[in-house]
Amino acid sequence: MTKHFGNASVRFTNPPSIISTAAIVGPKEGEGPLAKYFDKISADTLFNKDTWEQAESELMRQTIELAIQKAGLTTKDINYIFAGDLLNQNSGSVYGARSLGRPFFGLFGACSAIGMAMALGAMLIDGGFADNVVANASSHFCGAEKTFRFPLELGTQRSPTASWTVTGDGAVLLSSKGEGPFVTAATTGAIVDLDQKDVNHMGAAMAPAAAEVIKAHFDDLGLPHDYYDVIATGDLGIYGKKLTEQLLQDSGFNFCDRLTDCGILIFDKERQDTHAGGSGCGCSASVFAGYFMKKLHSGEINKMLLVPTGALHSVVTIQQGETIPGIAHAVAIERNM
Repeated sequence: MTKHFGNASVRFTNPPSIISTAAIVGPKEGEGPLAKYFDKISADTLFNKDTWEQAESELMRQTIELAIQKAGLTTKDINYIFAGDLLNQNSGSVYGARSLGRPFFGLFGACSAIGMAMALGAMLIDGGFADNVVANASSHFCGAEKTFRFPLELGTQRSPTASWTVTGDGAVLLSSKGEGPFVTAATTGAIVDLDQKDVNHMGAAMAPAAAEVIKAHFDDLGLPHDYYDVIATGDLGIYGKKLTEQLLQDSGFNFCDRLTDCGILIFDKERQDTHAGGSGCGCSASVFAGYFMKKLHSGEINKMLLVPTGALHSVVTIQQGETIPGIAHAVAIERNM
C-alpha cells in the first residue's frame, strides 16, 4: 500500500501518537492571551545566561527535557531529535541539544521548522525506524531582532506590517505507542516566491506558500473542505492571514471561518503593541504545544491542520537585493483514530 498521495502528501498507516508536549515562553508571551496554556513563563529573557543566543539554547534544552519528563521517559528513550531555529548554523538548537546526547537532525525551514520536524519525525516512526522522536523549534526576540532587523539599542520605529518574534520553544514528543492525538498525514510545501522583498512584511512573503500547501493537502488526500475543525497557520500575522484567505477563496476554498493563525493568537495586538502579530520558529511551536494540544485533549478540537510558515531569506540575500521565498508544511493531527 502506498503512503504517498498526489504531488506532495503522505498518509501514515501507523500514525504516531503525540504522547507529550511542552511549551516555555518569555515574559511578553506570558502577558498575552494564551498565558495559561504554557508550561512555564520565564521572567528572565536571558534564562540566567550571558547572551541572547545562549538563552535560546537554554530555553530549548529546558523545553525538550520537560516534554520527556511529562511523557514518563528518560533522555535515553529518545531515538532522534529534530530541531530548528533562526540563528546562523542552527546554533540555538545545536548548543541546546549538545548536552542531551541523542541523535540529532538540525533543520532549516525558518519559522516552518516545527511542521518540518513533526512530519519527518512521523515518517521515521511510521516507517519503523524509531519509537520516540522529539520535534522542536525555538526563537528569541532579541537574537532575531539583532540578526534580521536592527540592534535593540536603536529603538527603531516598527512598520505596521512588522511582526514580533516570539521568545518561546515548543517540543512535541512523537511515539509509536500512545493514545493520541495522532499525526495522521502531512503535506510538504514547495518554495513559493512572488517577488516580495520587504523584510518588514513577512506575512506577504509567506501567505502564497501557506495557501498552496493547504490546497495541495486537500487535493492530494481528497478531503472535504469541512474535514478539519481548525486550520492554524504559523506566523502569517494579521495581514498575511488576510492574504491567505483571499488566495484560498479565489481557488474555491471556502473554509476561512476555520482558519486561524498562531501569530495572531499569541499576542494582544492593541494591548501589547505587537503590530502584525507574532513570528519566529517558537511561535507556532509553542502555540501548538501549549494551546492547541490542550484543546485536542479536552475534545474541543478533534481534527486540526497545523501549517507552520517560513520566510527563507538570510541577511546576506536581502542585502544582495534578492526576494524572500516562502515555505509552509501541513501536518494533520487527529484526536482519535
